[in-house]
Amino acid sequence: MSSLLSQMWTVIMMNLRSLPQRLWMSLAAVFAVSVVVAVLLSFLAMANGFEETLKGTGSENIAIASRVGSQSELNSTISRDNVNLLLGAPGIAKDANGDAIASAELYVIVDGIKRSSQTEVNIPMRGISPTGIELRENVEIVEGRMFESGRNEIIVGQGVTKEFQGFELGKRTRFGKSEWEVVGVFSTGGTAFESELWADAPTVQSQFNRGSTFQTMRIRLAKPGNVQPLIDFAAAEPRLQVDIETESDYFSSQGKALQGIVTLGWGLSIVMALGALAGALNTMYTSVAARSTEIATLRTLGFSSLSAFAGTLAESVVLSVIGGVVGSIAAYLLLDGVTASTLGGSFSQVVFNFRLSPELFKQGILLALLIGLVGGFFPAFRAARMPVLLAFRNAS
Repeated sequence: MSSLLSQMWTVIMMNLRSLPQRLWMSLAAVFAVSVVVAVLLSFLAMANGFEETLKGTGSENIAIASRVGSQSELNSTISRDNVNLLLGAPGIAKDANGDAIASAELYVIVDGIKRSSQTEVNIPMRGISPTGIELRENVEIVEGRMFESGRNEIIVGQGVTKEFQGFELGKRTRFGKSEWEVVGVFSTGGTAFESELWADAPTVQSQFNRGSTFQTMRIRLAKPGNVQPLIDFAAAEPRLQVDIETESDYFSSQGKALQGIVTLGWGLSIVMALGALAGALNTMYTSVAARSTEIATLRTLGFSSLSAFAGTLAESVVLSVIGGVVGSIAAYLLLDGVTASTLGGSFSQVVFNFRLSPELFKQGILLALLIGLVGGFFPAFRAARMPVLLAFRNAS
């Protein structure tokens, strides 16, 4: 057994040392695999960044009430009567005055221009109260000031200022028949709320003709994660037609909006991997043909056919793994942390950062390894089965 392992190791090292003799073909194989891995990681980093942004947005301390069956804030409606009923529900935290800590909010869509493409996109504008701001963690005004009640003033998230033009501090912008002034820029620590515009809720109701209706209601829970008392109360009250869930669960479900991107990324990468696989096969068959004299000599000296198989397969795997590492590094340097925006669950833009995690790198390397194994197997099998006399004849 030790003799066989020694033979295999000797042939593997000989094959790897001879790679400079097939430099350009080897580099072509490495490049093909690196492109496949980089493309795959770009899609996965996009979906991962989007999901992480929404996951960081939700809290177990907050419950969200929306209309039964609504898939997003945009198509939800809650009346003032429903808001008043929910304020009397059990399981809600109280302030020092004994009042329920909750915020009824509006969610409307306004137009914006994306900086990168100069195309018109949907941006969410939220009518919010001071309590609604307190219900969100890490809210900080980084420029300007807070909007004033009763005035057409907005504050914008940092993500909005990065991705869309016309929302710089002091700018005036028109939505429909109303003109609004940007009086502040806020940060929420990189959550999805930074993709929004915030304004006084009654003013938004008035300017957008929403009457006394809202889209959602945010509620601070008396016990983190315990929404069952609210759910039971809503089920027992026929006038309430609302779904209630924790904010973390709500945004987790919204994060599934980019699952199609993951599927598309894998599908495209598999198609490209077939091309890289063809390149790997061509490279390794050429390698076997070029080394037919070496293979024949080794076989004559008593080396086993298994050592020829192992040497060729190892060469293919090494080239593919190098390609996987190169593609992973390229994806990290070019994409990790890059800010982008895409359409979220409410048909409006969500600003997020591409995020490459160790798990994604692992998937990229495994794909490269698979290409190397499949691309090297058949040429390795040919090398192992090559008759010694035929190898000498091919060499001559």
